[in-house]
Amino acid sequence: MSTLAGMGEKVDLEQFRVELTGYCYRMLGAPFEAEDAVQETLVRAWRGIDTFDEARGALRTWVYRIATNVCVDMLRGARRRARVLDFEPQPPPGGELGVPLPESAWVWPVPDGRVVPVGADPAEEVLLRDSIRLAFVAALQRLSPRQRAVLILRDVLCWRAEEVARLLEASTASVNSALQRARATLREARVAPGEPLDEEGRRLLARYCDAFERHDVEAMVALLHEDATTTMPPFLWWMRGREEIRRMQLAAGRPCAGARLVPATASGSPAFGHYMPTGPGGELQPFALVVVTISGELIAELTTYLGAGRLFPMFGLPATPPPRGEYGGATRAR
Repeated sequence: MSTLAGMGEKVDLEQFRVELTGYCYRMLGAPFEAEDAVQETLVRAWRGIDTFDEARGALRTWVYRIATNVCVDMLRGARRRARVLDFEPQPPPGGELGVPLPESAWVWPVPDGRVVPVGADPAEEVLLRDSIRLAFVAALQRLSPRQRAVLILRDVLCWRAEEVARLLEASTASVNSALQRARATLREARVAPGEPLDEEGRRLLARYCDAFERHDVEAMVALLHEDATTTMPPFLWWMRGREEIRRMQLAAGRPCAGARLVPATASGSPAFGHYMPTGPGGELQPFALVVVTISGELIAELTTYLGAGRLFPMFGLPATPPPRGEYGGATRAR
């Protein structure tokens, strides 16, 4: 149930689902775990609604306290989730794929619509989308659970220090101290701010999509930054540099010949559902979700998440790709 009788009135907990999912995603670094945490939060809230005392604080604060406790419980004993380039020591570039790491090792992308409330103020929406980017969420995983909660509540959700102190049942001074330490750690991670996708970015993506589907290696790499990176979770494999990526693509032959890319949005960034002709008679089937980072007028990073079986349904990507059309309103380059 999401609508509960308590304190002589109807209490709607479902109103918090999207923002709670965003909070739990930033805390945990994975969308499936975030949804599990939100479900557990709502169950605990439903069971304990009679203990809620509005004289001691707002319902939203009370629900966030439950969500924080749920996330902290889930993080006990868990290894830090990361992206490929955040692993220490960093694996050498190129080479064999090696053995895949378990799902719990990785920061995974999330559909924007599941974590960004509809109707948010435009400035707030920009902040919320920027704070679910893979690089930022991976940087959050460097923090202790308490520091993580403080930074998200203060710097992302813009709560006052006094509100956070009440939620954590701590002093305002300790909250401010935790926030300063968390900010220092994030500065060390050197996370660059995201760039909103504009019309030029859409044209760039359309050109890349067209070159990829035609397997035009020269056209593809021309759209990459000189020091662009490409990674492929759940493997530790990675590569840096336009020329290195070009050589790798040429040496690989044409493994993606006949592939299709379908646009999506993942963790505040443009993305593609990658379909490969691996089915009977060359039928196109889900292969990977590719998250794209744009810097300036070129592509800076490509993160190819294998495991499409779980990701495609979450992102609303179909089992078979639709007919070729337009990317985000920008006609594909020819």
